[in-house]
Formats: sequence, structure tokens, C-alpha cells
Amino acid sequence: MLEGKEVLIVEDDPVFIRIIGGFLRKEGCIVREAGNGLDGLKALREGIPDLLLSDLSMPVMTGLEFVEEVSLEYPMLPVIVISGTGGMSDVAQALRFGVKDFLIKPIDDIMVVKSAIISVLEDADGGASSDADFSQQWFKLAQGGDQPLTEELKWHLDDLLDNPGNARDLLMGLMPDQDSRQGDWRLSYHSLQSADSSPVVLDYTWMMDGQMAFYMVDSGSAGKNGTATTLMIRAFFNEYLRSQDADERGFVHLVHQIEHAIKKSTYASPIRAMFGILNAADNELSVLSAGLNASVDGTGNAIIVNNDHLLGVDAASEHFQTIDLASGNVRVSLSEVGLTSFSLDIQRLSA
Repeated sequence: MLEGKEVLIVEDDPVFIRIIGGFLRKEGCIVREAGNGLDGLKALREGIPDLLLSDLSMPVMTGLEFVEEVSLEYPMLPVIVISGTGGMSDVAQALRFGVKDFLIKPIDDIMVVKSAIISVLEDADGGASSDADFSQQWFKLAQGGDQPLTEELKWHLDDLLDNPGNARDLLMGLMPDQDSRQGDWRLSYHSLQSADSSPVVLDYTWMMDGQMAFYMVDSGSAGKNGTATTLMIRAFFNEYLRSQDADERGFVHLVHQIEHAIKKSTYASPIRAMFGILNAADNELSVLSAGLNASVDGTGNAIIVNNDHLLGVDAASEHFQTIDLASGNVRVSLSEVGLTSFSLDIQRLSA
């Protein structure tokens, strides 16, 4: 699989370069090396490799600056980043730049590096979406039935289980911009969360047809499996939106898929979540609770959206509740999430 593949390593630690470079050469790779981000950009202009392996902590040009520049100039180039322990916020930012995977120093098992590279190259050869990252392996496994976890995904999940602080930093770092606009609509969210607890996680996507889809997950409600389950939901949500338009029927199918995957995996547990679809053309917001209850106020008379069934325990048996957005504003405020205060505001700017 690695025979003949060209890998560019951008890393300022000569010992790490020697170890990783030597291993990849033994695997048949063509290896080029650069000691910092500027040299890495020069190397890319001389030739595009099959894979880029980059440290996030480097002199001259930070790893994040380098990765961001690569994402703009070479968006189809698969990238794996390397970070020291405790750098998960940088890793999350890199993933938002389109990085495919990450490794954490110190790397005790060199085979983890090989597994990660093979997985990323297979996705690239298979034409995987440019914004698909390591978490999409959840979706591929679920689609393949009872296939075992890949070595690389299992390594990630075990590491996050063993390091809850890193897990929290990763989830928080993957949160989208707090304020965004599409046409006449604006979305913002407000979060006050304890630094000692697993976070409520939001993700959303604006679509070209005047719709916006989102989900919210109380990662702490799944116990030790909260981070893995949240990453699973993220993978299914992203894959779903890549493959079809968002509507209530499709989202119910999505919930069924996620619940099936939760029941099959030892790394996932039932969790409190919520899904929603804004239909700007019809001035409607449709919300489905999967154990995560909320007050939805669009007219001054709040509607309580609730469901006793967690995601993973027949949450799809419930129905979407639709809120009229004739007033042009709606606030979704979560309740019963411990020390957390979380609200999502949707506003029509021309109202």
C-alpha cells in the first residue's frame, strides 16, 4: 500500500524525522523533509506529494499557519498533523482547516503512524470528500456492517478515553463560528460551560436551498463514551448532508442510522441530542428532540420540546415539532444540562 507513495514530512525535530522517515523508507515510500513551514511551502512548489505529515509546533512559521496556507493553496492534498500532548485545541483547529487525521507525541507504536497513513491514502484514492476527516471512519464502519474498528480509529478512541481533558478540548475546538450569516438569516449561539464537565456540542451547516441543518449533543450524558459518541454523530451528520437534501423524513432516517451504530459499538452509548432544520423559504424551524429538552421561543410563547427517549433508545419514534418563524426570531434554550447554559438564536435580518 505504501510502496512508491511520496510523503513530505515537515518537522523541526531531527530525531522524530529520522525515526518516521526511516520507517517510511523501509515501507517503500519516497520521503522528502522540511524543517519548518516556509521550507515546507517551497518543497510543495517543487512537487506535490501523495501525503503531507506536519508538526503543529515549529519555528519560523507555526504549524497552524502552515496548515492553513496548505488548505488554501493545495485543498486536495491529504494532511496528517502531529501535536504534543495538550495541544488538542490546535488539532481541532487543524481539522477545521481540512486536515484528515492527527497523531499525538510521544508515539509509542510506529504502526499507528502506518495505519493512519494507509487510512488517509485509501480515502484519497477512493475519492473521499475533501472535508472528510478521521471521524468519518465511524460512518464507513456502520455502512460495512459488523466490521471491527480500524487500528488507527481504535487508537484515537482509546487515547481520548484515557485523556478526558484532551477529549474536551477536541470537542470544544470543533465547535463552529459563534456567529454566521446566510442571505437574510443570522445564526448565533451562546455557551456558558463548566471547564470541568463534558461540553454541549453544536454543529450546523448552511445549504444552498435556503435551509440550515444543525444538531446539539450533551456529550456528558453518555458517560465515558461521550466523546466517541459525539464524534460518531458528527460523522453521520456530515455524511448525510453531503449525500442528500435535509428534510424531516431524511433526518429521521439519519437518527435510525446513528441509533443502529450506537447499539453495535462498544465505544458508543445512548446520548441526549437534538436535531433541527431551518426552512427559510417557509419561515419554519423543525426540531426533533432525542432526549435533549429545550424551550423554543419564536413568538413570546415558548414551546417545550422534549423526548424521554435518548438517541440510541428509539428516539426516532418521536416526531419533529415545527415552529412558525413569522416573527423572524427564535431562540432554542437547552434545559436540564447541569452547570451548562446554552442557547441558539436564529434571526431574519430583514424582519
